[in-house]
Amino acid sequence: MQPKPKPLIEPAAPARAWQRMLSGRRLDLLDPSPFDIEIADIAHGLARVARWNGQTKGAHAFSVAQHCVLAEAIALALKPNFSAKFRLAALLHDAPEYVIGDLITPFKAAMGQSYKVFEERIQRAIHIRFGLPPVLPPSAAQIIKKADKIAAYYEATQLAGFSASDAKAYFGDPSALGVQLPAILRSLEPMETSAAQAAYLKCFEMLESEGCKAPAHAS
Repeated sequence: MQPKPKPLIEPAAPARAWQRMLSGRRLDLLDPSPFDIEIADIAHGLARVARWNGQTKGAHAFSVAQHCVLAEAIALALKPNFSAKFRLAALLHDAPEYVIGDLITPFKAAMGQSYKVFEERIQRAIHIRFGLPPVLPPSAAQIIKKADKIAAYYEATQLAGFSASDAKAYFGDPSALGVQLPAILRSLEPMETSAAQAAYLKCFEMLESEGCKAPAHAS
């Protein structure tokens, strides 16, 4: 009996679905483990991801890291008794972008639900890593979403070339809230990469000191 002939084309090896981090961790993007998530990797990545596809004024890109620090400060202004735990969630609200990048909202909508599922899977692993509920309570999620939109309004009008009327249509009107927002919003300046990274880590460490100790995990 003659041996079965080999196929002319060998089956392709499985595509790599993990990313190596500078910490040495390997994060599986399809099945992310909280054990492979480090705040240093998140801060490093987000400080190098540009908001608005880089279409902003200034000598530096306005990074996702700087945006997240801004959103945490706005969340506290919206709710002065917002717990350190949920302020940490505000700081981490765009954390998945340290591996998947920052897609502008219209492109996310065009990609559909598959992108959202992928993003949420990473977000849940990040929350678990830092002692947060995998899914936030609706009340906390609403505050963070509102802070995110307020930050976007000021970024859009000061840095990304939006008119006030367009920004209000897409992100709402912050002046209608009747809330004293952080003074920094009056004059946004994109930070250099290392400064944005340091600001993100400083905010994380401040929240940790207020009681958000991340659980220890295996090396």
